[in-house]
Amino acid sequence: MSWAAHDLEPYAIQRHLGGKVAIVPLLLGSYAPDIATKWFVYGIEVFGIELKADSPMEFHRGWPGVGFTHSLAFGVALAAIVLLLTRSRVWAISLLIGQWAHAITDVGDTAGSMLFFPFTTERVAVGAWVYAGEAGRYLDAAAYFSGLGFVWDGVWLAYGLLSWRVLTRAYFRETIVPADGFWSWLGRYLPETALLALYRAPFFYGATRWVAWLLWAHVLHDYPFDLSWGGPHWIEPGG
Repeated sequence: MSWAAHDLEPYAIQRHLGGKVAIVPLLLGSYAPDIATKWFVYGIEVFGIELKADSPMEFHRGWPGVGFTHSLAFGVALAAIVLLLTRSRVWAISLLIGQWAHAITDVGDTAGSMLFFPFTTERVAVGAWVYAGEAGRYLDAAAYFSGLGFVWDGVWLAYGLLSWRVLTRAYFRETIVPADGFWSWLGRYLPETALLALYRAPFFYGATRWVAWLLWAHVLHDYPFDLSWGGPHWIEPGG
């Protein structure tokens, strides 16, 4: 999993593909694998009853479970639905690219992704950083921001800052708006300043989230860094 890359990667893709993609479906695709299921990994309490997967890692990335949301085929299915409903090839392709970016990014941890579902339920995993969803939100964050996971997110943050022009008003006017009629439609109701704020919001959310969790883990708390492959090893894979 990633704590910031799913917010930041779409802007890197946007920077390289320009008007060939649209940022809104890029972001929706990037969020799609987790958007309706992540709460069940960490669990919530409703009227005194805790709702949480018995095996969060298997639920999130495996089968049976919702691991199929991290497959390449799931992105194709979503793109096909979007194309059918909107008749927009740009939206369909952008959503597909965003979802694939998420699925491939999550190959980086020890849980991996069922990239080739439904042909196989085997997970593809590079294992660079530990997946610790079963330990709960806070220990998972502590582990992620103590290992190579936070480095991975930091690469995307650094790349975004080096590509700062993609966040400018001029880029928004000249590239983002012409590529997607969504912005012209929304512009009927909101001023350009508000549209620009909405466009920039996911990037700044990802950036501030990366900084805040890093400070939480190593300034407010004293979790040890472990940048070895598959680390940190002070927490067991899966929690």
